[in-house]
Amino acid sequence: MMPWPYWQGRIARRSIASRLLVATLVIVIVGLPLAGFLLSHHYRESATQAFDDRLEALLNVVIAGVAFDRVEQRLIFDRDLGDPRFDQVYSGWYWQMTDGQQHTLTSRSLWDQRLPTHDGNTLIARTVNGPRASSLRLVERDIQLAPLDQPLHISVAAEDQALIDNVHQFQQWLWGGLVGLGTLLLTVLALQIRWGLAPLRRMRANLREVENGEAKQLDTRLPDELAGLATTMNAVLARDQRLIERGRHAAGNLAHALKTPLSVMRLLARQAPAEQQSAWEAELTRIDSAVRHHLARASAAGEGGRVAPVSLNEALAPLINGLARLAQRRDIHLEHTLPRDMQAHMDAQDAQEIVGNILDNALRWAKGEVILTLEAHGEHLQLCVSDDGPGMSPADCQAALQRGKRLDEKRSGSGLGLSIVADLVALYRGDMQLERAALGGLAVTITLPVVVIRRPDRR
Repeated sequence: MMPWPYWQGRIARRSIASRLLVATLVIVIVGLPLAGFLLSHHYRESATQAFDDRLEALLNVVIAGVAFDRVEQRLIFDRDLGDPRFDQVYSGWYWQMTDGQQHTLTSRSLWDQRLPTHDGNTLIARTVNGPRASSLRLVERDIQLAPLDQPLHISVAAEDQALIDNVHQFQQWLWGGLVGLGTLLLTVLALQIRWGLAPLRRMRANLREVENGEAKQLDTRLPDELAGLATTMNAVLARDQRLIERGRHAAGNLAHALKTPLSVMRLLARQAPAEQQSAWEAELTRIDSAVRHHLARASAAGEGGRVAPVSLNEALAPLINGLARLAQRRDIHLEHTLPRDMQAHMDAQDAQEIVGNILDNALRWAKGEVILTLEAHGEHLQLCVSDDGPGMSPADCQAALQRGKRLDEKRSGSGLGLSIVADLVALYRGDMQLERAALGGLAVTITLPVVVIRRPDRR
């Protein structure tokens, strides 16, 4: 059995629509049947009471019309009850009067049968078995009729099948009406929930647009309860954007501000004694690497959450063309596959930074061939750059991702390329793999979970 915190958590995660539907289901499943039972019981009691009242009225007529003939020493009844069924044999409507001894008088409809009796001076209404195993509703009471010594018991009975059919018909209409009412309530509530929660769905879709970079702010044309929330969220989004831009500008300004002092310090370092120049150069190189690294990090948009989709062909074509000319001068064949109709939620500068650093690293180590492929797999963008250079061992692949790490100190560069790419890939929550390429060198494969959009080429 699951503990209470588990169920408490599941209940807390229930949607508003499901909560409203569950509350209505409780009302429909519990309230309507309870109301149906109460109404059915009340109608049955009322119908039975009305039937008993009619029988009681007939009983009073019988009592008023009974007399005892002293000459013939018998009971006589000279009243017309106004219902011919009392004269039809086994019609289901009967009356009877008896003193329990030798004096008994019955309606013609009772023929040779007799009704059960129950002693008592007060009026009694009950259900009994009648002729031919029929069910009768019977009212009876005792009266004192002179000159009889014994009380005279008078009964009037009628088959209650009509009463049962009437109650049954009412119950059918009642339960049919309650089922219809419950269905109507659920339908109306479902429509009401859908209509009432439509602003929330619209706000959710609007948030998705902001997340995908298709909109910058939330639409505030909402009900009063949500318009204030949307306005507040817009203020938070605008403040976050201002903070991000301020941080990027501050980091850029700081990096640029440090360039001049670094250049001056390099000139001064060259004037230092020869034994101190290498130490100064190493420390200044570390400072310069850190500045460049954090400048690249500060300029990255990252995560693609609020970045509008860009055409990768338009963003990368100038970069690749420039690197292709560089490769041509180095006598390296650069082969690239770049779909013209691909769009992705990435900052154009981030895409250029990733592709540029990987290609630059490949061109530095390649002997004669570099291959760049860019493909879309569902909502993931896969970038692969491979070369025919010397490649790297698994240990070197790990070391290459460390900031400022250079595997060959004789080569030019700061060692920041792959580490900057790794940082950008991490910001976009992607994956980066370094392995041996089919060409014999290094293969860098990057997978980014950015939403890729394809549109028809209008050429």
